[in-house]
Amino acid sequence: MKLLFLGLLLAGQALAQYPTKPVRLVVGFAPSGAADFVARTLQEPMQRALGQPLVIDNRPGAGSSIAAEHVAKSPADGYTLLIASPSSILVNPLISPRAGFDPVRDLAPVTKVTSSPLVVAVNPSLGVGTLRELITYLKRNPGKLNFASSGNGSAPHLAAVLFQRLAGVEMVHVPYKGGAPAVQSVLAGDTQLSFATPPSVLPLVQAGRLKALAVTSRNRTPLVPGVPGMAEAGLAAYEISFWYGLFVPSGTPAEAVRKLYAAANRALEASETGKTLAREGTETSGSGSPEEFASFLAEDAKLWARLVKDAGVKPD
Repeated sequence: MKLLFLGLLLAGQALAQYPTKPVRLVVGFAPSGAADFVARTLQEPMQRALGQPLVIDNRPGAGSSIAAEHVAKSPADGYTLLIASPSSILVNPLISPRAGFDPVRDLAPVTKVTSSPLVVAVNPSLGVGTLRELITYLKRNPGKLNFASSGNGSAPHLAAVLFQRLAGVEMVHVPYKGGAPAVQSVLAGDTQLSFATPPSVLPLVQAGRLKALAVTSRNRTPLVPGVPGMAEAGLAAYEISFWYGLFVPSGTPAEAVRKLYAAANRALEASETGKTLAREGTETSGSGSPEEFASFLAEDAKLWARLVKDAGVKPD
């Protein structure tokens, strides 16, 4: 009995002192993509709040499922954190279920951190200047354009699939291991367009190396100035948005989750965080609590499940 009491006492003291070593933030995509950008924007203010280093660990592959499963199977001690999008948590399990792994069951939500529309970006050599011109080109040349995405079942992939269905056009999907290599393929001309996350594409749009035709919100947004929303661009029935959130392995002590949540929200409240994200077309979007984020996920899951079903997305 004394040993049990001593063990519980020591465990409680360890949680009270948490964190006592660096925390690892796992990113399921390659460096320089949107997830990596958001993670590195949060890195400095979060580690100040935690009092320990926050180490970025890029583990790309399988539409971020590799990273998600890695975190889910890591010790539930608060020292392994995942930054993930709807693709990782809600979409991949529907398209490519993995035996013994369910993100909703095996990962615990901490907080949403950002939200943004996607950007329809094309290689300027394609010669289209508006979304209407792109649709016209695609109707005249079905199946002749390649679109890049950050992986099968990723939000950029599903956004393009939804576009094809609503516009009545056909394109060829070319998946990559992250937003950065996908956008680089558009630059190189290996693919011709992408429904890309703002951080991965806006600097290239601003430099004139890619052309932004529209954002995937219904209306224009100050996050991406000068670019029309879908209603103005000619596809009023279309709307889709994109978020990132933080997760830990299920079973992580509540005190560790609370401290990670507090650190993330302090990072989101820092004025420099909002400014940095806004420059890349993304805005802070924290949750009121881990429980509120869990409720949001339950509702958002219905949207993505319907989109996957309606679009008929299949595994590669």
